[in-house]
Amino acid sequence: MIVCGLGNPDDDYARTRHNAGFATVDLLAERHGVRYWKSEAGAQTATLTWRDADGEKREVLLAKPMSYMNTSGGPLSKLARAHHVQPAEILVIHDEIDLAAGEIQLRMGGGLNAHNGLRSIADKLGTRDFARLRFGVGRPPGKMNVADYVLRELKGNFLTDFEVTAQDAADAAERALTQGVK
Repeated sequence: MIVCGLGNPDDDYARTRHNAGFATVDLLAERHGVRYWKSEAGAQTATLTWRDADGEKREVLLAKPMSYMNTSGGPLSKLARAHHVQPAEILVIHDEIDLAAGEIQLRMGGGLNAHNGLRSIADKLGTRDFARLRFGVGRPPGKMNVADYVLRELKGNFLTDFEVTAQDAADAAERALTQGVK
């Protein structure tokens, strides 16, 4: 199983809506005592041992592609091949403007919603049949450009609310690891 958080690698993006996936994967690593990350196939990866609903242990690869969001499919597809992971065993965590800020949604497959990171992944995997954990960031106010909105540094209550949603997303990812994605 691979849990892949989408984001952008530069420090300038660390506290932005676009890094919802990275923030969630970092929380999963922190919760489970993962401290060692390595560079592999164009991504930062870490491994944790997970016990599923049947009590069986399995390895879960946490991944943060170090290419930019729009080309994250390359590193993820390389990791999947190297670790013999099928697309149905991949959970991608990403920001979603079509969900209200603070909402999360877990589903298998589906559309790409004009999300360039998802499009890159679907193109490189050759399928849309991978799980998605959609991290709601809401739509930009007024006529603000979407890119400006998702890449703007979060501060104050916006940052606090984002961090709470990241905790909720990490909870949902843990449930998916234990129970699967329906």
